[in-house]
Amino acid sequence: MKIKTGYLYHIKDEFFDIANDENLMTNHERGKARPTYFTIKDKNILWFIPLSSKVEKYKKIVDKKTKKYGFCNTILIKKIFDEESAILLQNAFPAIEKYINHVHMRNGKPAKVPPKIEKEIESKFRELMLLKKRGINLFFANIDKIKEQMLKELNNTCLENSSI
Repeated sequence: MKIKTGYLYHIKDEFFDIANDENLMTNHERGKARPTYFTIKDKNILWFIPLSSKVEKYKKIVDKKTKKYGFCNTILIKKIFDEESAILLQNAFPAIEKYINHVHMRNGKPAKVPPKIEKEIESKFRELMLLKKRGINLFFANIDKIKEQMLKELNNTCLENSSI
């Protein structure tokens, strides 16, 4: 499967068991393909950002943060496929390709976020990553630990394949 930035994917339940981070947003109903994740490909690591249909819930959070700080850079509310979605940047996490269950399909084709929204999501995500580097962590999950775990797993797979 060729993974591309901007497309929507579903994650295997197995990932959440292995990552073992209580702050990760898990698949809502074990065995069901929810939620959908916007994907950013970054070398060997993939970043997954959940999309939620619970827009009213997240609009209230955005309003509260905007009143308190003057802005909200952790949640975007955007229209994707004729419906509003909450894009939960604060819930982003890294993983590797083996934990992708499948690409999300829309009208028989792999679902891709419109380019303008894709750029905005990527820009906001990079902004949050820069803040994290400066010591301001707005991510819920321990993304450093999970990334290290994923890179280690990737290295082990590469070593196993090279010894065959």
